[in-house]
Amino acid sequence: MNKIGTHLVLDAWQAPAALLNDPQQIRRALLAAVAAGEGTIIDLCVHQFSPQGITATATLAESHIAIHTWPEHGYFAADLFFCGKGKPERAMKVLQTALQAKNIKLQQVERGFLLPDLLSQP
Repeated sequence: MNKIGTHLVLDAWQAPAALLNDPQQIRRALLAAVAAGEGTIIDLCVHQFSPQGITATATLAESHIAIHTWPEHGYFAADLFFCGKGKPERAMKVLQTALQAKNIKLQQVERGFLLPDLLSQP
């Protein structure tokens, strides 16, 4: 496979509900994660749901970071996809720390495509 990027999928628990329902804190955490991951921000969107929960996305030149919160469960899910020279592991650690998650589950997927000569092999 010709690797073009790394995709991290993060589930995080035992984070403070007030923090997970604060759009300004989520915005700050997302911007800090982008900086730590050495990403180049193109656009940032933070949406607060009623009665609770936030979805925030950072569109990056390197791809994206998305976060979705469920304050009532102390849970958030994050998705970090970096192509090129970005550092998604650093960005993920910043999110975990900034949002005070005590437990996490991390999955890492190498993203890319097959080279043409590999497709013709059985």
